[in-house]
Order: sequence, then C-alpha cells, then structure tokens
Amino acid sequence: MSPPRLVILCGRSYSGKSTLTGILRELGAQVVSLDEIMQRRGLSSGDGLPLHEWQRTHEIGVAETAELLDARHTVAVDDTGSPRFLRDGWRSLAVEHGAAPVLVYLDAPFELVRERWRANSTSGSRHHVVEEVLEEHLAAFEPPTADEHPVILDALKSPNEWRATLEAALANSEARENW
Repeated sequence: MSPPRLVILCGRSYSGKSTLTGILRELGAQVVSLDEIMQRRGLSSGDGLPLHEWQRTHEIGVAETAELLDARHTVAVDDTGSPRFLRDGWRSLAVEHGAAPVLVYLDAPFELVRERWRANSTSGSRHHVVEEVLEEHLAAFEPPTADEHPVILDALKSPNEWRATLEAALANSEARENW
C-alpha cells in the first residue's frame, strides 16, 4: 500500500487555493483549512490577527492533520504556506506520520491577486482581506525555492490543467521518493 500524502499548498491570498482544494477533495484528499479553523474559532484573518491567534490556529491544524495522516488519509493543508519554516514544519509532520509530503505552489502574479481581491471586495464571495493586510502579505510572502521540489501550478491556467498536473504528481511514486 502506498503511503498517504500530505499536500502542502502554498500560494498568495486570492491565488486560487480554494479552487485547488476542491480539486484535491475530488481526488480523495481530506482538507485541513486554516481559514476554516479560524472561522470555527470566531476569527477573521482578513482583518489581521495577533501572532498568538495564528499560532493557536496552526497548532489545531497540525493536530487535525496528524490525526488524519495516522488514519492513513491523504491530506491537503489549505494555507498560504509562507514563510518557509511553516512548509518545513509540515514536511516534518508528514515524515513523522509516514506520509509523503508534496508541496504544491500556486503561482499567481501580483496583478491577478489584486484583480481578484478587487472583485471579491464587491462580490463578497469569500472572506475579505483588508487592503493593508493584503499588501503586508504580498510583501512578506516567501515562494518555494527549487530545493523544496515544488509542483508549480500557474494561476493563469485552467483548473482542469491544474488537475492533470496534480494527478500526475500524486501518482508519480518516483517523484514522491524525492520530496
């Protein structure tokens, strides 16, 4: 039996990670969303939060992920995956629980992120991020580096193209051994 996988999502706010998690659910992954954990806790990350609230949310996410990995589920962590030390922590968690880590970076240009942010400001289709918080996020975001072996998805491509790339990455056992 192949090991479960821990799919570590990485991408700026408004890059398309929510759409990507829908695809991962269709592929059989359980999703642990840090935004959903925030909502359960009655918090909104879009307004900016104290560090201790982020830390507590992260701790809850780690515990939920560990439980699912121990039950041999493939899990996708829906978060920005930045800074790098968070990705490193998720990779360590995967290994500790016998899972293969797979880093998926949804690469979205700043212009696309801002366009989607503006559209959401009027539609309200997802939780809103205030402009100051968005700009701080964009300035501090740390994209993955080559040594992390990310699967890179172009946010300008279609979700069907993302799906094909994800299916290939998740099925490629040789690639999994290199994570």
